[in-house]
Amino acid sequence: MTATTGCADAADTTAQAPSSAVDALVHLRADGVSVLVDARGGELPAVVHWGDDLGPLTADDAADVVEASAAPLTNSGPDEPVRLTLVPEPRTGWLGRPGIVGERDGDAWSPRFTTTVATLCGGTLPTGLTEAGAGALRVEASDPVAALTLVLDVELTVDGVLRTRAALRNDGDPYRLHELAVVLPVPPRAREVLDLTGRWGKERVPQRHDLTVGTHLREGRRGRTGFDAATVLTAGVPGFGFGHGEVWGVHVGWSGNHRHWAERLPSGEHVLGGGELLLPGEVTLAAGEEYETPWVYGVHGHGLDAQAARLHRMLRRRKAHPRSPRPVTLNVWEAVYFDHDLERLTALADAAAELGVERYVLDDGWFRGRRDDTRGLGDWEVDEDVWPDGLDPIADHVHGLGMQFGLWFEPEMVNLDSDLARAHPDWVMSAGGRVPVPSRHQHVLDLSNPDAAASVLERMSAIIGRYGVDYVKWDHNRDLVDPGSRRDGRPVVHAQTLAAYGIMAELRRRHPGLEIESCSSGGGRVDLGVAEHTQRVWVSDCTDPVDRQQMQPWTAQLLPLEYLGSHVAADVSHQTRRSSSLAFRAATALFGHFGIEWDLTRATPEQLADLSGWVELYKAERGLLHTGTLVRQDPAAPDAPLVWGVVAADRSRALFQLATLARPASAPPGRFTLRGLDPERRYRVTPLPLSREAYDGWSVPTWLARRDGVVLTGRALAVAGLQAPEAAPGTSLVLRLHAVD
Repeated sequence: MTATTGCADAADTTAQAPSSAVDALVHLRADGVSVLVDARGGELPAVVHWGDDLGPLTADDAADVVEASAAPLTNSGPDEPVRLTLVPEPRTGWLGRPGIVGERDGDAWSPRFTTTVATLCGGTLPTGLTEAGAGALRVEASDPVAALTLVLDVELTVDGVLRTRAALRNDGDPYRLHELAVVLPVPPRAREVLDLTGRWGKERVPQRHDLTVGTHLREGRRGRTGFDAATVLTAGVPGFGFGHGEVWGVHVGWSGNHRHWAERLPSGEHVLGGGELLLPGEVTLAAGEEYETPWVYGVHGHGLDAQAARLHRMLRRRKAHPRSPRPVTLNVWEAVYFDHDLERLTALADAAAELGVERYVLDDGWFRGRRDDTRGLGDWEVDEDVWPDGLDPIADHVHGLGMQFGLWFEPEMVNLDSDLARAHPDWVMSAGGRVPVPSRHQHVLDLSNPDAAASVLERMSAIIGRYGVDYVKWDHNRDLVDPGSRRDGRPVVHAQTLAAYGIMAELRRRHPGLEIESCSSGGGRVDLGVAEHTQRVWVSDCTDPVDRQQMQPWTAQLLPLEYLGSHVAADVSHQTRRSSSLAFRAATALFGHFGIEWDLTRATPEQLADLSGWVELYKAERGLLHTGTLVRQDPAAPDAPLVWGVVAADRSRALFQLATLARPASAPPGRFTLRGLDPERRYRVTPLPLSREAYDGWSVPTWLARRDGVVLTGRALAVAGLQAPEAAPGTSLVLRLHAVD
């Protein structure tokens, strides 16, 4: 029997009705991706195929695919084939990382779940094969002996993104859960692993290696996503790149502790897994209580660009996605730091408005006692000494200039030298009766305490409402060390993360139109969990364009460019002390959510005129940059220029940049190609005058010397390419492409 359904997207999942017998195969298909799930025989569901579209299947076809995928019996192995389920059970003979780890006073540590309910898009799942498009499969299983119930969700979005999660309910005496995670199979040809690492000011640095027998485990224990987070852990055919090679990747959509892993077993299985990392004793379920994992996103594609494109399309389809033009943003941090002076900040606002800035953000230093980073954090009241008339003068001035007014908060943190900490020392996270090691002179406010969370929410909401705040820069400047609650001593990273999400959601409910930026010492909280509640991320505290040219394209592996805060800073970087031209800084910032992090009152008239041109360019092109498809060329050599940009959805135009970061070994550096265009259309390629310094003073190829550029087909640009000019390190040539037919 084969049933066919056109399921709605996963968000429409409703209550389930039990089927008479759970003995089903489900084939989900969307955007060139197939997911074949085996939910037969009362066993937990197993993903049999996840990858390229299998095409329509009959019931016999699907059964044959399952049979052809079954592992053989081996010497010294179990007498039944080991079946890899979404939550692997050790009792089946699976010897890789288990999907569930827990116990009840030494018992119930090896559950045996039997499927009892299965639904597809809220409707009862019939016996046999069900063919569907994008949709949501929910399977409920139980173990009466262990007194546990497990619910698994498997969803395929219309963009071909697979996402899964698990929920465990305890039906007996208290149950201590140590780990609950989901696992997805990948084929043996996926023998190379790539993920990201980094540190403060140098986030999202790629690393890759062979997937050998064993586990490549990436754990985040920072209490936040982390500068060194794997972000998207990808396994693929050896040598895969941006534009080639089949890849499978996973991302845990969670802003607290987490795990990603790739595992290869001696028996031949290759898997990717992920879930939340629970600290000892963090989740103990009383009777009737439930724990639910974060969503684990699985993304397949041919090339990393195809993988990123699926995620970008999925995010852009959400109702909460920012749809208004991303405003040119000025943040005052690197201009004034803690030196808040109304006259100086007003002059900065005037200069910003003159340039066409649309959002003005007042950073750290506006609240009581906050003259440096050693005190005041947590006291969300305006400092009367610095702002005797409150923030009205600056907020009114900014709004009067036609700009949005933004304000910095760090809601999850506290200085011990603050009225809040003195009044509520029990709200400061700690373990073992000791004060945790300070970081940036601050500690963590325990938002798992309802009183603490309510206090933060009400104070923030009052300030936002009082001054008409349009935008919150939400910072998080330290890792969570000894993250225990003083109420019972238990670790509370899980509860803290949910509390932060809850405050963000409630602020946006109370203040319609409010936008929030996720900043965490820069790019320390970039994930799909926080992206549910924020409209922007701060890629890094480092605004040096050389480093940003490497960080922004890799951050875009997860989030589209409209999320990526990217600012033009001062001539000399405050983080690296490297000097860069305005053209290079602005060209780098252009490919993101453009902004400024610079004391404009110190800029020369010539610099202001040039910067005004870049602001106008961003406004003209943000419709393309923030809706188009990201294209990153694989570099021909380690020292070759970086080539990346955006192609319009209808492939009628594109914007690319050719960024020279170092002097290549050859001069000129050879040809570069441009992918993603319509191979049959002809495109005029012209350099933007604003980026002319990239080739001024150097010998240039003929096409670049022509006033009207060059016209080539999309196929010629992708295959033959263009000769790159020789350029100085720290320059970026921006190219505009328009279809001429």
